[in-house]
Amino acid sequence: MSKLYFRYAAMNAGKSTQLLQIAHNYESNKRLVALWTAKVDVRFGEGLVTSRLGAQRVAPVFDRDTDFKVAVRDFGLKAGQNVGAVLIDEAQFLTAEQVQTLHLAAHQFNVPVMCFGLRTDFQGHPFPGSAMLLSLAEDIEEIRNTCECGSKATMNIRTDAEGNRLRQGPRVLIGDAQYRAVCGDCFHDVVKIPRRLAA
Repeated sequence: MSKLYFRYAAMNAGKSTQLLQIAHNYESNKRLVALWTAKVDVRFGEGLVTSRLGAQRVAPVFDRDTDFKVAVRDFGLKAGQNVGAVLIDEAQFLTAEQVQTLHLAAHQFNVPVMCFGLRTDFQGHPFPGSAMLLSLAEDIEEIRNTCECGSKATMNIRTDAEGNRLRQGPRVLIGDAQYRAVCGDCFHDVVKIPRRLAA
């Protein structure tokens, strides 16, 4: 049985690297891969899935109006073969309805659908697509990353050009924005209180 997968992480954890490796593995076994990335993400150019390690691949883009049931079906019809896997980069930008459609497509077309993305924005709020993925995905896995303090990074913060943290602004800011993956303590600027005093 095929299912919906969600691989999430803080920034710079290797999500796109993993996605590109999975695409390569399927294709080296002569399996057709349907891969999409978010139209809004133009950091490296529109329609490019790019790993910070340098690997890059051209891919169709999705936006809020993309109907994935039609897109997955048509992708296979155009290629003249069944789709072996559906891969979605920047999955946080999916709508909740698109995630529902991808969940249905995994089961209806008997194809694994693997989504890679962030869980939360720079203020710690869940993206609607990620929230629905956490609700519907049958296989959920965190890709681990490290905060500069050495703890596990689970959150993202936005900074200005000088590295100062920004706490306000538009939810999605691509191109001019700088982000950093941090742990929960650093996200909240926590000063540790001894346990005996915190009780």
